[in-house]
Amino acid sequence: MDLLDAHGRALDVFDRAVRETGPGDWRRGTPCTEWSVRDLVNHLVAEQLWVPHLLAGATLDDVGDRFEGDVLGDDPVAAWAEASAAAREAWLSPGAVQRTVHVSFGLIPAEEYGWQMTLDLAVHGWDVATALGSPNPVPGELAARLLDMLRPMVEQWQGLGVFDPPVAVSRTASAPTRLVALLGRHPR
Repeated sequence: MDLLDAHGRALDVFDRAVRETGPGDWRRGTPCTEWSVRDLVNHLVAEQLWVPHLLAGATLDDVGDRFEGDVLGDDPVAAWAEASAAAREAWLSPGAVQRTVHVSFGLIPAEEYGWQMTLDLAVHGWDVATALGSPNPVPGELAARLLDMLRPMVEQWQGLGVFDPPVAVSRTASAPTRLVALLGRHPR
């Protein structure tokens, strides 16, 4: 599974979770204890809003603070749909994966940025599904690919406050369970 296929699958995971969120669910707590469902969706919408700019070569200073604060407005599902469609279109543009992008810690290959975004979509899709009481939505094949691609990066991120420490699970646990546990989530 290449990056663009994995990204599309992870985008679908998060999209389904957002679309399952009912009017009374936006204030529910999530496994990201500092964020409600609305806060978490706001975070992902803001991330998607950055994608077209970064893939087009913009720097953090070029984008500035335009995606700070509430980017959901009165219709979080519509905000998600618009931002995610624009981000996906940017990823699918010719040569996007071969570019270099500006991120908070410097210039990185767009492919690395894409895998990070894919991981965020998948794990936060799990977070929203968990908040809603739904089963783990991350497909096994996607989780296995993310584990293969990102385990070294995740291990480097430990201690930086990006994720909680890994949670121990059985060696025979499914790939989706191992993925969320690696990122400090307590699988159900």
